[in-house]
Amino acid sequence: MSRLREEKGAAVVDFALTSGLLALLFAAVLQLGAALHIRNTLVSCASEGARHAARVGSSPEQGVARTEDLIRRAVSDGYADDVSASVEQTPDGVEVVVVRVRAPLPVLGPLGPDGALDVTGRAFLEEQ
Repeated sequence: MSRLREEKGAAVVDFALTSGLLALLFAAVLQLGAALHIRNTLVSCASEGARHAARVGSSPEQGVARTEDLIRRAVSDGYADDVSASVEQTPDGVEVVVVRVRAPLPVLGPLGPDGALDVTGRAFLEEQ
């Protein structure tokens, strides 16, 4: 009986320590999911902007505007601050529109270092 008295209250301490670690692990997994969701959304928006810019009669500037609009609708205005587009040539001589998005990497909720997330979208020019 004396041994049982020495362990009285140990379950409360075990629960407190374990629940704290589990809460931290849950928050980390949730934040990783949010960061991956934002990255995938930005890649999708950049690809759609590149496809828009590659159409006949369109320009890279229109692709940038389309990408910014899609990002503002899907995520937030803060992620659409640094969008650029250019026409590059592959080693085979094919012209490709490249839309690049530089955005903050969400580390703590939506907050994070600026320019840490760099994604691109590419599409072949239709006028070739």
